[in-house]
Amino acid sequence: MALSPELAAWRKDQRARLIAHRLGLSVDERAAYGRAIDGYLQRGFPVLREATIGLCWPYQGEYDARPVAEGWRAEGARLALPSVVAKATPLEFLQWWPEVEMRAGVYDIPVPVGTSRLVPDALLIPVVGIGAQGDRLGYGGGFYDRTLVALARRPITIAIAYESARVPTTHPQDHDVLMDFVVTENGIEATVPGGLERIDEAEARQRSAQLWLQRGLGQGASQHTDSTVESHRQTRGADVYQSMPE
Repeated sequence: MALSPELAAWRKDQRARLIAHRLGLSVDERAAYGRAIDGYLQRGFPVLREATIGLCWPYQGEYDARPVAEGWRAEGARLALPSVVAKATPLEFLQWWPEVEMRAGVYDIPVPVGTSRLVPDALLIPVVGIGAQGDRLGYGGGFYDRTLVALARRPITIAIAYESARVPTTHPQDHDVLMDFVVTENGIEATVPGGLERIDEAEARQRSAQLWLQRGLGQGASQHTDSTVESHRQTRGADVYQSMPE
């Protein structure tokens, strides 16, 4: 996954610029954007009510998916938070609920203690930047791309961003995995050949349900850790990645 020095420097600059802008949003702005995103997720993706959902603890001003995910959990979904296992390996996802014991993980982001490893049917992925092809700028670790490649069944991927995170392109490489959907405070888009397509909530419901069926999600696939991911976990050693999580 090595990038050219020029692309690596460009992404680093963009990452710093976009994070600074996000942190500069007021509490009221982030709250309003969050409420709008909550609504689009609830109305556009009811399939998640029966899913194992990977979500992220909010970091550096990101959208907080915990409240909407808690609603899905009340309807039968299971929730899991990512944990960095080691450098250049997939993430593992640990079951989470509000009362579970937590420890500080990489960059002090909380990680569940002593809960089951789950394989997600869907991922809510907060992004630093989102390109016009559904390409994603993360924090630079490559963890999500490796995770998506390693899973036997690809989960539904939903990038969560504020509109201010848009860039014309992130210059995606062969290893960069495009998102299935993008949700911002302004609505829902689906990744299609040639770019992003604005869709309404009814279309989002239909397309996400189709992906659920096409990929065989929810059919016991999330009950245990995927064997490919498990093989990476078993060889992790002590080299836990101490860089910013993607």
